[in-house]
Amino acid sequence: MFQLLLLIIYLSFISLGLPDSLLGSAWPSMYQEFSVPVSYAGILSMIIAGGTIISSLQSDRLTKKFGTGKVTAASVLMTAVALLGFSFSHSYVALCLWAVPYGLGAGSVDASLNNYVALHYASRHMSWLHCMWGVGASLGPYIMGYALTGGQGWNMGYRYIAILQIALTAVLIFSLPLWKKQKAGGTGQAQGEDETKPLSIRQIIKIPGAKEVMITFFCYCALEQTVGLWTSSYLVLRRGVSAETAAGFASLYYIGITAGRALSGFLTMKLNDTQMIRLGQSFILSGIVFLFLPFGSVSALSGLILMGLGCAPIYPSIIHSTPEHFGADKSQAMIGVQMACAYVGTCFMPPVFGFLANHVSVSLFPAFLLAILVLMAVMHEKMLPKVQGNSGRKDALL
Repeated sequence: MFQLLLLIIYLSFISLGLPDSLLGSAWPSMYQEFSVPVSYAGILSMIIAGGTIISSLQSDRLTKKFGTGKVTAASVLMTAVALLGFSFSHSYVALCLWAVPYGLGAGSVDASLNNYVALHYASRHMSWLHCMWGVGASLGPYIMGYALTGGQGWNMGYRYIAILQIALTAVLIFSLPLWKKQKAGGTGQAQGEDETKPLSIRQIIKIPGAKEVMITFFCYCALEQTVGLWTSSYLVLRRGVSAETAAGFASLYYIGITAGRALSGFLTMKLNDTQMIRLGQSFILSGIVFLFLPFGSVSALSGLILMGLGCAPIYPSIIHSTPEHFGADKSQAMIGVQMACAYVGTCFMPPVFGFLANHVSVSLFPAFLLAILVLMAVMHEKMLPKVQGNSGRKDALL
């Protein structure tokens, strides 16, 4: 039964990735229909991110009250309804309104599922599950492209994803009896019966190492998103690469992340989470060094692949190490705050580099990434001595 639940969680992670790349792939068709500037996609993105931050911060309270299974099912349903709302929208204002439940649905399920896996499964599953997120994120644009090339319009692309989310909601509802805290002997209290009180933000920040891991997570997601958003522009404007070639190079970065997470699952059988994070940071540093080298597109391509491979283990390993570093009783609260910091980094740091590129030079791209990486590495190393006295996890890992 526990393995059946793991299969459902894998499907859930694919579902998490499906909507994440839809807006970017559909927007070239959408903004013309709504007669708004192309830059208005940023407003929608920030509304979604804002909702995600809020629901991530509430994940501890919600999960303790209702349990991971119910929170996951309700969140996926909320996302499905929001996607349906998008598909029937005929104005930009309507899109902004539907973006609110879109973001709220994403945050809680992300934090709650990640914590459940961190508590109950081995590190390899965390890496492979985030690889499944990459599969979903890759399938989303493909489904949208199918709808657009078939003459069905972007509306049907959103509708197809919404139908898949509704189907997953049904599966999650039927699987609710499986969502229990599994002890070594297979028994334990139900997930929704956690009687410990939710932690406030102030209480979380006071936990030794909390501030450092929050900054670490902020930096990682800021770096990942900045590379994803600005790589093509950097290659075109600084390296003289054609737009078409630059787009292909940028896709290799995401392929590197997805393939790297599949590989990381096997490496975690030999290396612990801290070693995986340091390994990932080393690969990212190597990739940034390649971006500094004046060898044209070859060094840039090598740098992107190395950065993708380096990013692969960091996110899953930080999440998976949270119960060990901060205690199983605090892990949900910690992961919720970490997720919120992640979305803040994702939301605000790419525009910061955009400002620098516009007013100074796009050639600052490698230096900007290096500064974020250094801060990430320093904060992670500062965290480690502080968390040694915290409680370890109690659950058996499969």
